[in-house]
Amino acid sequence: MEDLYKYERELNRKGIEIIGGVDEVGRGPLIGSVVTACVVLPKNFRLEGLTDSKKLSEKKRNKFYDVIMNSALAVGIGECSESEIDKYNIYEATKIAMKRAINNASKKIKIEHVLIDAMPLDFDIPTTSIIKGDAKSISIAAASVIAKVTRDRMMYELDKKYPMYDLANNKGYPTKKHIEAIEKYGITKYHRLSYKPVMLYKDKICK
Repeated sequence: MEDLYKYERELNRKGIEIIGGVDEVGRGPLIGSVVTACVVLPKNFRLEGLTDSKKLSEKKRNKFYDVIMNSALAVGIGECSESEIDKYNIYEATKIAMKRAINNASKKIKIEHVLIDAMPLDFDIPTTSIIKGDAKSISIAAASVIAKVTRDRMMYELDKKYPMYDLANNKGYPTKKHIEAIEKYGITKYHRLSYKPVMLYKDKICK
């Protein structure tokens, strides 16, 4: 079983205690922002079953979201909109969103070190990039839950306005139903114009 506290313990041994975990969600969807979260947990925080949000049921993610939000020393959310994704590309937009999340969390507490899932990041706070970090670090796992629940709730709101795209179920990913709806109705102002198949219908706007 993965030791989710290993990276945090190593930093604690060096005298570093205010640690931010950062993760993103929404690089693959055709619609909406990419969302990131930076979470600073108390030193002795424990939450049985917390891991990469993709491995958790929606019910458990929502439960853990509430626990993390109530327990964390700081939580920062960062977004990059669909227009920014089109402008910069998804990789650069994700890095921008991560920096925004860290900055937002830093307004609440002085972060000494940041652990990031996979993506290397140039920042004015020391950072460590961990491959599959959302399953290896408790801080990153917490951030993955916050980012995932935050973005899913954004998709539920969009689904109320555009039910034909089935966003409540596909969360914006290119499922068969989502693509068929694009072909039939066109796209919304929230779709990413730089993504296939969206770019094929950029002149067909759904009202």
